[in-house]
Amino acid sequence: MDLEDYYRILGLRSGVSFADVKASYRRLVQQYHPDINPNDLKAKDKFIAVTEAYKFLQTVLPPEEIKSRTNVKTDVSSAREVQTQPAAPKATVISHPPNLEDIEQRLKWKTYEQLQRFLQERRFPQAIALAEALMARLPGDAEVRQWLAIAYQIWGRALITQKQLPKARIYLKKALKTDPYNKTLWSEIQQDFQRLELKL
Repeated sequence: MDLEDYYRILGLRSGVSFADVKASYRRLVQQYHPDINPNDLKAKDKFIAVTEAYKFLQTVLPPEEIKSRTNVKTDVSSAREVQTQPAAPKATVISHPPNLEDIEQRLKWKTYEQLQRFLQERRFPQAIALAEALMARLPGDAEVRQWLAIAYQIWGRALITQKQLPKARIYLKKALKTDPYNKTLWSEIQQDFQRLELKL
């Protein structure tokens, strides 16, 4: 496979940032995780392919913070300068309370962990209620929007299996409405609608 194939597996075009690669990987792993899709060989294969693509791209595209560390001077003269300068007096560290953004990020990722647990335990109504509450709290967060759309889709798929077809259609439509610009989600939900039509 060439580099573009790895991007394609993650539903991305080549040349996107590492942050985009990471976000897409997280979304797809959540969607195709074997715990969420037991006995689904296609989902398992997709999960493996997504993981391999991410690992490969991780080696090719190091995160921006790692890139910035590689720009530090390492020549001998700068090392000597550091050694000959007197040590600066130690400053007293004043701990500041965490800002609102830090608190929101911690809340977001704790909620994500709980959402994963609910989905793995097939507690779909609780998962959706949790994701909707987080979306109400962080309405502009693209990752949270993806999580909610995926929770709707997974619940819609479960309802198809349970032959609750009208309800399944509602949740699949909600998934599309929640994350309307996600091309991967659109193509998968089209397949879900086809499955639904076959059951009618």
